[in-house]
Amino acid sequence: MTRLRARHIDAVRPDGTEEGSILSVFRVPRESEGMRLDVFLVSQFRRTSRTRAQGIIRTSAFGQDGKPLRPNDRVFAEQLVCLWRPPWDEVSVPTDVPVLYEDEWLMVVDKPSGLPVHPTARYYKNTLIKVMEAERPGQFITLVHRIDRETSGTLIIAKDPETDRKMKKQLEERADVEKGYRAITWGVPGEGSFERTKGLARNADDPRAFRYEQSIELDPTHSTGVKMRLGIDDNALHAATRFRILDVRARGDRRYAAMQCDLETGRQHQIRIHLEALGAPIVGDKLYGPDERLFARGADGELTEEDFARLELPRHALHAARLAFNHPRTGVRLVVEAPMPEELAEFWDNLETIQPASAPRT
Repeated sequence: MTRLRARHIDAVRPDGTEEGSILSVFRVPRESEGMRLDVFLVSQFRRTSRTRAQGIIRTSAFGQDGKPLRPNDRVFAEQLVCLWRPPWDEVSVPTDVPVLYEDEWLMVVDKPSGLPVHPTARYYKNTLIKVMEAERPGQFITLVHRIDRETSGTLIIAKDPETDRKMKKQLEERADVEKGYRAITWGVPGEGSFERTKGLARNADDPRAFRYEQSIELDPTHSTGVKMRLGIDDNALHAATRFRILDVRARGDRRYAAMQCDLETGRQHQIRIHLEALGAPIVGDKLYGPDERLFARGADGELTEEDFARLELPRHALHAARLAFNHPRTGVRLVVEAPMPEELAEFWDNLETIQPASAPRT
């Protein structure tokens, strides 16, 4: 384990550290020995650029003895890197989390875009679980699964350890769980070369529906260590998504598609990378959209007006719209739906209607 529980670490508080500062501790594994400290922290944060990591180090990184560390310091095996972060050093997030379903064992919430589900380099207190714990002091609350910070929609929260265990097992087995997403894409997936795309199969009963099966793996060439790519290695993870084109609209010469996306597997960034591979990345996607450098600039808070104009939306247009599963305690089949967020519905409504909305060209 690389990240350690701070309360179990005997670390000297550096001089000048504010009262209430947040301590995060990272243990350097043997395979990372000799790395620059900034490179090591990027590998741990995964959603932070090297520039931001260097800024964090200069203001917040210390050894266990309280002595400051530098970005170009070389780390050694078993070293403890202590980050003392000011309590206010967090980006504000949406905190209104509607509860879509609740009983004595679990609840399903509608997570807003922009609210992370777990702590990161930039978010510690401003996370879904922290928000829910503040609303329900003393209540056992734990995430059963996760979605990306910019993705909105349905999430299951367990209210006791047994429900958490049973629900996670059901998700792992996937036989009784349905996860349905809605997306808005730049372009129409598969348009122009639909039948020639490897791994893509049309639904004979519905010309708007198709299935895409392509493995996924981490892209080792990406600087933040978070981007995925289509698998080229034998160890890549199997991934399959069922898609249906719900509608096609336009703005000028650009076409957009409203997509239904149903997961057969649940890999990281699966829908986003599958749609990009089909020639229709998700509107607003900083990582798989028009320029992957937008992701790092977004992490550093350095997106320009030109960047936002290219993205068209400040978030990516992906929404976890539907969850269906067997209740882990009662066995009753539950179907929970989250309405399309206002900003995505408004974006779609402002596009030009095409009559009739077309299916993929072959």
